[in-house]
Amino acid sequence: MGWQLQKHPSFPGVRGPVLVVVMDGVGLGRQDEGDAVWLARTPTLDRLAREAASTTLAAHGKAVGLPSDGDMGNSEVGHNALGAGRVFDQGAKRVNLAIESGEIFEGEVWREAVARCKAGGTLHLMGLLSDGNVHSHQDHLHAMLERAHEEGVERARVHALLDGRDVPATSALTYVDALEAKLRALRDAGRDYRVASGGGRMTTTMDRYEADWSMVQRGWDAHVRGVARAFPDLRTAIETLREETPGIGDQDLGSFTLAEEGAPVGPIVDGDVVLFFNFRGDRALEITRAFTEEPFDAFDRGPKPDVYYAGMMQYDGDLLLPEKFLVTPPDIDHTLGELLAAAGVSQWACSETQKYGHVTYFWNGNRSGKFDPALETYLEIGSDVLPFEQRPWMKAAEITDATLAALKSGQHRHLRINYANGDMVGHTGHLDATVMAVETVDLQLARLLPVIAKLEGAIIVTADHGNADQMFEIDKKSGAFKEREDGSPQARTSHSLNRVPCHVWVPGHDVTLRDEAAGLDAIAGTVLQLLGKQVPDDYVRGLLRET
Repeated sequence: MGWQLQKHPSFPGVRGPVLVVVMDGVGLGRQDEGDAVWLARTPTLDRLAREAASTTLAAHGKAVGLPSDGDMGNSEVGHNALGAGRVFDQGAKRVNLAIESGEIFEGEVWREAVARCKAGGTLHLMGLLSDGNVHSHQDHLHAMLERAHEEGVERARVHALLDGRDVPATSALTYVDALEAKLRALRDAGRDYRVASGGGRMTTTMDRYEADWSMVQRGWDAHVRGVARAFPDLRTAIETLREETPGIGDQDLGSFTLAEEGAPVGPIVDGDVVLFFNFRGDRALEITRAFTEEPFDAFDRGPKPDVYYAGMMQYDGDLLLPEKFLVTPPDIDHTLGELLAAAGVSQWACSETQKYGHVTYFWNGNRSGKFDPALETYLEIGSDVLPFEQRPWMKAAEITDATLAALKSGQHRHLRINYANGDMVGHTGHLDATVMAVETVDLQLARLLPVIAKLEGAIIVTADHGNADQMFEIDKKSGAFKEREDGSPQARTSHSLNRVPCHVWVPGHDVTLRDEAAGLDAIAGTVLQLLGKQVPDDYVRGLLRET
């Protein structure tokens, strides 16, 4: 079928618009006291379960291109699969293979980095320190440190961003101990390898979609200038910050530097090498811009050091950011958005800032911009810069307002939106707020259904991965909730491994779904079916049963 869309041989499609709603982070859990989705009052989702053609979709592991089925899905790979209609090997898997084969260390970027360090520069490795495998993995950091040692790099500094979001909320010291053991062994071998700075990922460096550049500035000050609260070592920094704010999670710890005799041990200076070892792009782009962009006005960098900067991957293929990278990202071609644009089908995409790039950049195969500006309208609604548990409704109502206007305009054949609530509030670990977040999304769905019916359209309601459905950590052996010292359940702030719901509501049409197990990659084909288009041969089949 190639790149051309053909009319469906038997189904002309619905007369009205086809809307895809991504309930970010709303999976299908155990229906217990830790399942905010089950605890929430959701009359609209209950109605869809009764009236729509419904199934569940795989949204993690191999079903979205990750190395194993023990790997949590995430918004990046989920939206890639939703928009591409196929599964591509994703960042973690690509980096694993590049390290195992040695390809990463044979490439021009690594060789140039090592050469500059051996000429006198310091190797700075910056990124998220955990084994969450969503943005990064500690094994990749350890492998690069070991290889740098083998190749004669004398001096290295690690700038450790603390997770507590894709891993248990207060698990940082597990990864700190492993890193310090590695660094200690390399120091014993004669190298000057140390941790230089750090901070929680939600306060330091890892902002996305320009929601809060002050996070990046705090990271820049700590990592580059060595200007932040000073501690003698990484463990002391974490323990002290936790003691000062009881109950705080690792992701919210403030930025800091490590110092010796009153001076930071690892500021970044002219001639150094900086490798950002996150493989996922959304939270790596802004710090990349700070290191590479001229002119730059997001914040006052002060004197910018002349460094060799590279990413683990290229985080934006259209903007070519960064120019230098260690591992080639997946090449995701002829996505649903591109096919529809080529076929002259009008599209509309909307979310708030926290997930805007998910229904645009990630949906379009890690591509910025539009395929055909005359046919595509993208709307970003600014997110609040507040802790999400304090605003669990986020901007769901505003997204719905805009979507209703877009539907009623009659200008758009395909629309897609993302409600961020289940994921962003779920990541806070606050159960009651997350229940409210899910209820907020359900209320907005209730506003959409009557308009879809009136316009003789169709709506697909699904999710990109689970999160709100598992708010407490579960012991794998016993199946019981893990407990804190006071006997209360241990909060879970990471995504779940659960399947996600999928409701295809086509009022006025008697549609049924095929029986086979499916994943998120089936959504693009389903949209094409509802538009009366034949699914391309290289796409996964749509969910609708065809006669």
